[in-house]
Amino acid sequence: MRIGIEAQRIFRKNKHGMDYVVLQEIIELQKADLHNEYFVFVAPGPDRCIQDSRNVHVIEVEGSFYPTWEQIALPKAAHEAKVELLHCTSNTAPIRCNIPLILTLHDIIFLEPRDKRNRSLYQNMGWFYRRMVVPRILKKCQRIITVSEFEKNNIIQKLGLPEKQVAMIYNGYNDWFRHMDDEDCVFAKYMAERGYLFFLGNTDPKKNTERTLVAYSKYLERSTVKRKLLMADLDRQYLDDIISRNHIENIRKYIEMPGYIVNTDLPYVYSAAFAFLYTSLRESFGIPLLEAMACGTPVVTSNTSSMPEIAGPDAILVNPESADEICDQLLRLETDSAYYQHQVEVGLQRSKLFSWKYTAEQLLSLYERVWRDTRK
Repeated sequence: MRIGIEAQRIFRKNKHGMDYVVLQEIIELQKADLHNEYFVFVAPGPDRCIQDSRNVHVIEVEGSFYPTWEQIALPKAAHEAKVELLHCTSNTAPIRCNIPLILTLHDIIFLEPRDKRNRSLYQNMGWFYRRMVVPRILKKCQRIITVSEFEKNNIIQKLGLPEKQVAMIYNGYNDWFRHMDDEDCVFAKYMAERGYLFFLGNTDPKKNTERTLVAYSKYLERSTVKRKLLMADLDRQYLDDIISRNHIENIRKYIEMPGYIVNTDLPYVYSAAFAFLYTSLRESFGIPLLEAMACGTPVVTSNTSSMPEIAGPDAILVNPESADEICDQLLRLETDSAYYQHQVEVGLQRSKLFSWKYTAEQLLSLYERVWRDTRK
């Protein structure tokens, strides 16, 4: 097979969720499959995180504006490479492309009502672009891959697709995520001392940042320890607005916001944390859940969407719309050592069920099935 994989953003310095997913899939396929030919289409960037090998060819395709890169430059490059399948990995694909398509549709949040509180130009442009493109490419896709049973059922129901067209392949997590006791200097770039709470919130309303900060304010009022809160990559003005709107000035001096945290530093940051907050309103998978669990850090997560499926039935599952529930679980972890240790063990065992190696094996099997179907 000659397989094309769209990985437009993986060479950028500050990677995010979908970038890491396709990067790890490519790395595992490169190790596991020496028979088929792969053509990885990327935009130029400073972090050359994958290299050519005997049967994997990295092709840089110029163009920084994503819609024109995907709709014009990508199909042209794929045709020139004579690929027989094109896997588009980030929710959208070229509208005009006669190569058999496989689409990874991580979620269909863009088809749900838009939260008008979201003032991020980048996120809003992405929302409109996906809303325009996805309905026009669905019938052209040989398979649509998604990342949880929750999202698979959601896609089938809301898009009216036949079940045989939609495949579920779980994400994994990097095997360097494990408990770290040494190299204090790594997490010290972000916090002065261990035992903090860690939250990966941002300005996207689905991340539930505002309600989580209200819960943290309640925790500070009731806790005798008053652990600091590490928040990555959050806009300072956005935080100020939340504090003012909710009258929670008491949290200000306890919050640390160091900016973007390098992925390879995260195992140390998770390991040094007392607990990890993953209290989103909605997630299609939730890789940070597994990362924290694999590092032996208890996780407080939501009882909505895919999070119970990924975290498992024994995890700490709360109503993300209840600041009191979030607060109560933080206090229980702080005051009940047996409960705390139980959650450490729950996470360590749960995380063993997921791996990028297994993800890549399933992906290769799907490629083979689709390739055979297209040649009948």
